[in-house]
Amino acid sequence: MAIIDLASWKPQSDEFVFAYRYPQTNLSTYTQLIVYESQEAFLFSKGKLMGKFGPGKHTLDTENLPILRTFFGIPFGGKNPFTAEIWIVNKLLPANLDWRINRMTVHDSDYNTQLPLTAFGQYGLKIVNAEQFLINMVGTKDVFTESDMVDQAKGEFFTKVKTAVMQFMLKNNVGFKQISAYLDPISTYMKEFVAPFWETYGLQLTRFYVSSIDIDDSTPDGRKVKEAIAQQTTMSITGHTWQQENAFGMANNAIDKIGGALGGEGSGGLLGGLLAINMMNNMAGNGMTGNMMQPQYNQPSFGGTQGQDNVVGAIGGGASKMIYCAKCSNKHSTAEKFCPHCGHAYNPCPKCGTDNLDSAKRCISCGTPLSVQSAGSNCPNCGAPVPAGSAFCGSCGTSLLSDNTAICPRCGTKLGSSTKFCPACGFKVVP
Repeated sequence: MAIIDLASWKPQSDEFVFAYRYPQTNLSTYTQLIVYESQEAFLFSKGKLMGKFGPGKHTLDTENLPILRTFFGIPFGGKNPFTAEIWIVNKLLPANLDWRINRMTVHDSDYNTQLPLTAFGQYGLKIVNAEQFLINMVGTKDVFTESDMVDQAKGEFFTKVKTAVMQFMLKNNVGFKQISAYLDPISTYMKEFVAPFWETYGLQLTRFYVSSIDIDDSTPDGRKVKEAIAQQTTMSITGHTWQQENAFGMANNAIDKIGGALGGEGSGGLLGGLLAINMMNNMAGNGMTGNMMQPQYNQPSFGGTQGQDNVVGAIGGGASKMIYCAKCSNKHSTAEKFCPHCGHAYNPCPKCGTDNLDSAKRCISCGTPLSVQSAGSNCPNCGAPVPAGSAFCGSCGTSLLSDNTAICPRCGTKLGSSTKFCPACGFKVVP
């Protein structure tokens, strides 16, 4: 083989090349080696490092490589051939390298369950110890590219990245809903966590970014989780619950089945709709559905369990809250005894304070039975509706008792003229 007089390398690949082995090994003490900026060259023979060269033009003679005299017995002067490998390392800062982690199961603090996550981003590496890099990372390859770098280190590197993501979320109690707001601090944390790994190969981690952390939908279980979260978000925006959505689905199925039974194309028409509505009403009346068909309004909650008197007292006592009119569904204050939009008289539930229609037998929100008020159950002074058996108006405080009507001194219940013990609390009225 011919002896090489000049050796150099200019990267021409579209992919970033970290290290390149010059293909010819027949050298001489007259061979010129050109090393460009951001490069460093190494001369190996029989597995032993003979010399290294920085940017510039170098002659591979015994003056630059004294080891040639002892290693090969080459004297001074003359064109003396020898065999050696030239490695050229590219120390230029590379473009961003991509990383991605799939099937990473994390116990999420927001949903209090295990979520399959995927994370991806970019990182940058720079060779700071070329000799260590060639020995520990490159090995026997002729060309070491960006793909080789990723393949060589992905096992241990990706394990460390996965560990860093999980540790950050657990230590900082960051759930999936908030993780996007922590991409910058988690990137810093992960860079510090994985940097020592690259230092063992003579590399410096110059940058590390987490671009996104999302649900891993590469598996059937992950796709189900992603769909469930999307469904929960939709229900949160529209204000309905999972039970309501399933109840409406049951109604639609019932209509379709009724339509099929009637020989239609899958719709029961008016008859099917009426039958389905009647079915749902029966379910609600029997307690089978509970509150699932009720709108998720933020109705007021009142403390105490002493019945409707406490509710009216709370409303009349100045604890004004916002409710939705049972007739027109517009919002108004509990201090307004009539809806300012449609004029409907506020008919509060004795348990939760939700407004109900006058004909309602049960509260539309919590299902509590409602007492049907008899005629003349409005306050003679202010006209506000008062529950049956009330001794005073909850709005203005006017007494609703006749002059000859006695009341229990303990609980205020109306008593008959011949009553000796209060029927509500058992207090002895007549000594």
